[in-house]
Amino acid sequence: MSNPLQQTIESLAKEKGIEPDVVITAIEDAVLTASKKFYKSNENFRTKFNSDTGQVELFSVRQIVEAVSNPETEISLKEAQELYGEEAEIDMEVEFPKPTDVLGRIAAQAAKQVIFQKVREAERENIYTEYSGRLGEVMSGLVKRFENSDIIIESGHIEALLPRREQSRAENYTAGDRIRAVIQEVNKNTKGPQLILSRTDPILLMKLFEQEVPEIYDGTVIIRSAVREAGDRAKIAVHSNERDIDPVGACVGMKGTRVQTVIRELRGEKIDIVEWSDDPTVFVANAISPARIQHVTVINEVEKVIEVVVEDSQLSLAIGKKGQNVRLATKLSGWKIDIKSEEEKRREVEAQFEDLENIEETQTLTLPSLNTVQLQKLSEAGLDTADRLLQVTTEQLSEIIDIDTETAKQLQATIQEQVEALQLATANAAEIEELKEHSENEATSEKKNETDS
Repeated sequence: MSNPLQQTIESLAKEKGIEPDVVITAIEDAVLTASKKFYKSNENFRTKFNSDTGQVELFSVRQIVEAVSNPETEISLKEAQELYGEEAEIDMEVEFPKPTDVLGRIAAQAAKQVIFQKVREAERENIYTEYSGRLGEVMSGLVKRFENSDIIIESGHIEALLPRREQSRAENYTAGDRIRAVIQEVNKNTKGPQLILSRTDPILLMKLFEQEVPEIYDGTVIIRSAVREAGDRAKIAVHSNERDIDPVGACVGMKGTRVQTVIRELRGEKIDIVEWSDDPTVFVANAISPARIQHVTVINEVEKVIEVVVEDSQLSLAIGKKGQNVRLATKLSGWKIDIKSEEEKRREVEAQFEDLENIEETQTLTLPSLNTVQLQKLSEAGLDTADRLLQVTTEQLSEIIDIDTETAKQLQATIQEQVEALQLATANAAEIEELKEHSENEATSEKKNETDS
């Protein structure tokens, strides 16, 4: 154990984070490779590391046979028994020592390369075994150097790569800076970096909140989803199964201390913390935060399309800069979000009611004193024709659009007046058309009589 080679092996194993036996095996393989190159024979070589002497011993191994056909790999039973006595038997192996001090400089160089390769392979296998089960964990390290736009991060005896594509555009680093990133990928192949890190992955956001918020760590508050446009804005949806726990408040912390810690770690990235709900209309309304929502309607449940109506003044805030807010809300909720202003929705709904039918054909009706939400409720209830509006009771109409019965009665009376006026106008138009046709027929008849005479 005290010989110099043994000490070197122990030191190398500790530095590379591998077992000493791995280094010993690498040395034995290296000497074996060098021996084959030096002796240039077909002998069956075997190497053994002697821990007492600190030397790698080389043997030529021969198998005991009845009749020798290959002297380099076989020995007769008779000769073996002469050397080792009656204990020698057929198929046993006999080891003949061979000198290693004659291998020379070239063989030593080849041995060194083999040792390096074997140790490197063992080191990479060790790293893969240790980190392949840690995908999604946060890893801390120091910025060691830069390769083009990529960053090499050192953590203990491990080097990891933070590619340019996984860096936030809001961040800049110099050598020696401490950095935290999430383990995104672990490679087993022999070339290139083994650990690929990310500073843009939403998992990093989730892990940072888990570290800062005890309620998330102990499972009281659950992160249901998180999305990011790294360096600009992020949204995170949280939920609590306990009624007395406010999940959003827990993540924000007293005077915003918890969320501010995460924001500082992400170099000022804005973070919207919203409450998750299994009701898509509620969740989408929360996800559009900080814009105020007027009305949310599921348009297509199968294709997950939802419509959001906001005040005119809130439209730009709901959409966000270059569509960022609605884009993040869409990713967070998993629903395609169609945002409309209140004025835009009013025009759309009124256009639908321009098709209110009278008895026989379409005419335009005016629905006085109704706002966008009430018009939307009428449409959702299927009351999109004059007939249908007049068929429901006053009580039903008042309940659907949330007005008192007197107002509902006046509304139906107004619609009835308009229908009657439209019917009268239609009748008058038909009478006029009939008179016009009669007049044209008479004129044609008179002209014919003049021609005949």
